[in-house]
Amino acid sequence: MNIVSFCIILTGVMLNAIAQLALKASVKEMGVIGLNFSSSSSAFLKLAFEPFLWIGLFCYGISVLVWILALSRVDVSIAYPMLSMGYVVNALAAWQLFGESMNPARIIGIGIVLLGVYVLARS
Repeated sequence: MNIVSFCIILTGVMLNAIAQLALKASVKEMGVIGLNFSSSSSAFLKLAFEPFLWIGLFCYGISVLVWILALSRVDVSIAYPMLSMGYVVNALAAWQLFGESMNPARIIGIGIVLLGVYVLARS
């Protein structure tokens, strides 16, 4: 994999991570959304006016376009596992932005993911 392909994949990963974080931010103050129709319909109506929801959806849309560019250059068997870098980005960002826990097991898991991405990128 060349540096241009890696940068395209990394851009897609980052856009996807931003999308996840924006979606989380859009529901952060809402609490748990109920599974029954009345509570979920009012929650989704409220969400429609959340700017972070729209930022997240926009980033997802752009990430799909970037992903198509990546797949035109790299085998899917290489490109798809590279998306796991998003787990690392999201775990670290959620820890910083939302105060989610970062315990030793998660840190070890992040290290394993990074090692796997490194090995995959070198193949």
